[in-house]
Amino acid sequence: MTRTKQSLINAFVNLVNEKDFEKITVADLTKGAQVNRATFYAHFNDKYELLDYIVDESASAVIEKHTSGVVKFDKESIYQLVLAVCDYHQQPNIQCRQSYLGLIPLLKEKILIELKKYLTKSLDIKYTDMEKSFYVPIYSNIILEAGYLWASGKVSFDKETIAKKVSLLVLEDNSLPRN
Repeated sequence: MTRTKQSLINAFVNLVNEKDFEKITVADLTKGAQVNRATFYAHFNDKYELLDYIVDESASAVIEKHTSGVVKFDKESIYQLVLAVCDYHQQPNIQCRQSYLGLIPLLKEKILIELKKYLTKSLDIKYTDMEKSFYVPIYSNIILEAGYLWASGKVSFDKETIAKKVSLLVLEDNSLPRN
């Protein structure tokens, strides 16, 4: 990643912690990154593309960080995927901001895509393509919702307890007879 692109990302993260996304302008971003408008537009078409880039990169990075790049389908991996989703919804720290509500669908979509990629790879040996097309969306959505419920404060469990419960749920379901 270029230094300029990283400066724009840093400026965005700083700004989104201070004010609602809708109120952030390209001028705010260029001022924060100490670049001109032409430089901004050389990297992104608008602030929405910048947001999409950041969210996309963040989703894959958080899963990579929690799984150490190891793709497996076991209790520890599911546990780490739940923790990854919890952490993903914590960054940037915009949960209390009104604009976060508008970003939730995008955040969920991006992390769900990454969860599906990970789970598809992890189930390659164990399941047929038809079975994966059934299980991957189910497991992905269970993990996504568990992490989101924790991040939104809708459950009183700590994230480690939620991760443990979900890993047991997914693996218990995984032990059902296959037909």
